[in-house]
Amino acid sequence: MKISKIILVFFLSLGLKGISQTPTDYLSKEFHKERRDLLRSKMPANSVAVVFANPLRNRANDVDYVFHQDPNFYYLTGYREPNGVLVLFSENQTDEKGNTYNEILYVQKRDERAEQWNGKRLGVLGATKELGFEMAMDADQFLENNIDFKKYDKVFIEKFNDDYRNLGGADVYSLVKSFKEKAGYDPSLYLSRMKEYVYNNISETPIESSANVISIIDRLAERSSEIKEDELIKGYKAAETDDLKKEFQQKISLALKPKTNIDLNFLPGNLATMREIKTEAEIKLITKAVRISAIGQIEVMKAMKPHMSETELQGIHEFVYKKYGAEYEGYPSIVGAGNNGCILHYIENNQTKVGNNLVLMDLGAEYRGFTADVTRTIPANGKFTKEQKQIYDLVYDAQEAGIALYTIGGSMQAPRQVAIKIINEGLFKLGIIKSVDERHNYFPHGTSHHIGLDVHDPGNYGNFEENMIVTMEPGIYIPDGSPCDKKWWGIGIRIEDDILVTKNGPVNLSGEAPRTTEEIEKMMAKNSVLDDFLLPDLDK
Repeated sequence: MKISKIILVFFLSLGLKGISQTPTDYLSKEFHKERRDLLRSKMPANSVAVVFANPLRNRANDVDYVFHQDPNFYYLTGYREPNGVLVLFSENQTDEKGNTYNEILYVQKRDERAEQWNGKRLGVLGATKELGFEMAMDADQFLENNIDFKKYDKVFIEKFNDDYRNLGGADVYSLVKSFKEKAGYDPSLYLSRMKEYVYNNISETPIESSANVISIIDRLAERSSEIKEDELIKGYKAAETDDLKKEFQQKISLALKPKTNIDLNFLPGNLATMREIKTEAEIKLITKAVRISAIGQIEVMKAMKPHMSETELQGIHEFVYKKYGAEYEGYPSIVGAGNNGCILHYIENNQTKVGNNLVLMDLGAEYRGFTADVTRTIPANGKFTKEQKQIYDLVYDAQEAGIALYTIGGSMQAPRQVAIKIINEGLFKLGIIKSVDERHNYFPHGTSHHIGLDVHDPGNYGNFEENMIVTMEPGIYIPDGSPCDKKWWGIGIRIEDDILVTKNGPVNLSGEAPRTTEEIEKMMAKNSVLDDFLLPDLDK
């Protein structure tokens, strides 16, 4: 009897160990430390950077959204809980006991009752052991600390969105409020990154070249009311003499001189530069997210039937993600049949039958914080019509030509330019536009953006560099009512792949999912494991 009990306890313990297993392939604490050290190396003397975690956000009543960490905060710390603060110093600091440190991570305090309801917290010990911080403190100590932010020449922060609730205690609301009071934060004393960029252009450009600056201003003013309505910029533009222009130039130069030690541009700019080049560890995780997403596209190609709903197709994609252990979707899933595919960010996904339409599916799994971004457009009945194939092949040719330009040193604007040329020539040949130079809305978006911890990862968008991962996503969208033959109406096609830039040329990480019309039709003719997955009819 005693031996049986021992054996039972042994097997129970094995079972419990299996149940408690959690992923081990997150980025390492060494990765995050390297990122902090690299950022610190860019900081000037006598400066400090302060980065806040994301807050909890309310979904409805007493239910919150699933927490998602601020990507920059996660990039620098690896901390996946709310209510944290990272303080990064340019030089070593010394505390009252003579200990030296150059960073502090403030984390949620351990709380037995809160953990019973919402799960275990890492706490200070976890932050030192699991995340590798030598100096970690409870978040409420940030409210009580005596860091004198005013003594530093520069205090680097990111712009506050001020969209968090006051939950009490050491929540993000209180942490930010405390910082603002201690640092003397006044939003009226700083320039936004865009305004600073324009001011610098005006200040540094000789008056005889002012026409070049004005063209930059006009371009930015189209999408920024801040630039359009700025009195100094308007005065500079409207100045009719060189002397008057110089007068506004001097005023703008004075406006550039900092009135506060708080800087909102250093962190976004430098973190964008850092994040656009992926490390080996990042490439490995992004590749897995991309492959999961590509396999989701494959399974939907095999399973799709005209009687299915957009929601059902979304569910198959997301089931594949979960099957592979992806925690979330990287962004709201887009599944648009027919004319819905002509809506770029269509996320309702509520058409009850996709019918014999094309179905545009733009989805990406998020795996260990990194998101993919893969789009395929396929015919619900498994066969492209003549018109659908003509438009699809045009988009495919544009994508192929664009991908070929993902080479080190090449301009990130070049893929879209070649895609526009090919698409315009094709639309003209098909009679959809009247000339290759006609302005139209059939291809209204860019082709290339970084992916990573964000689906639209930050970057400077200059030239391609080794180990960038950038999408290539041309598209053609001809909504109902367009000024062309009705046979083209309701055709919306986008093909999007995630491209790794290497010394040996571009590598299509999502190429596993069929892209040509022939490959797609061949895949859709295959049987699906879901063909026999039938659920009870709830309407009977």
